[in-house]
Amino acid sequence: MSDQPNGRPGNTGDGDNYDPDVHDPDVSSPADASASAGRADGSVGQGEPGDDAERASEIDDVTEGLARPDVEQALADAVDAIDISDVDVFAVLEEREQFKSMAQRVQADFDNFRKQSSVRAQADADRATGRLAEALLPVLDAAEAAFLRHPDEIGPLLNQMLGELRKQGLETLDLDGQPFDPEVAEAVAHEAGSGGDPVVSEVLRSGYRWKGKTLRAAMVKTTD
Repeated sequence: MSDQPNGRPGNTGDGDNYDPDVHDPDVSSPADASASAGRADGSVGQGEPGDDAERASEIDDVTEGLARPDVEQALADAVDAIDISDVDVFAVLEEREQFKSMAQRVQADFDNFRKQSSVRAQADADRATGRLAEALLPVLDAAEAAFLRHPDEIGPLLNQMLGELRKQGLETLDLDGQPFDPEVAEAVAHEAGSGGDPVVSEVLRSGYRWKGKTLRAAMVKTTD
């Protein structure tokens, strides 16, 4: 009976190192066994570089014979296949011109409508603000009358009112010393002079324009 521990062959007594390659020559790792089996039947192991090259070569062999479509040629063939022998080209062109003229007329009508609508809207706004300015005229008359009695106290307020209304389109008629014009002035008094065309000698009540149109004619005294 052997005195070697655990049945290991060789000298493995106390103080000796155990070497599996020396003492267990029949034991080998699974990886070594698989590699040995692969080499035994002549096959190449998984992951060998030759596999990728071989597969790429097989794909090239399969796709080499496939025909690639020619898109331009297919489109040309489709156009050639269209039969236009029954189409009246001149009738088609005439119809095209009719539709073009119709579209141009519609566009012109729409442009005119848009311009007219804009003009009407602006005119309505001017009339609305004109009525508001006309409603303020008695206030201006009272402010002017107060200004004649208390110029220092009323002057700043009157100037501020007139300034704001001028920004919106109000214009005070300056008629003193100007030839009399019945379009913008109403003569309520007359003073004889040396003869000639009548001239405004005094403004009794101020007249105003609103956006270029006479809002209220001035009351004046004339002389000739």
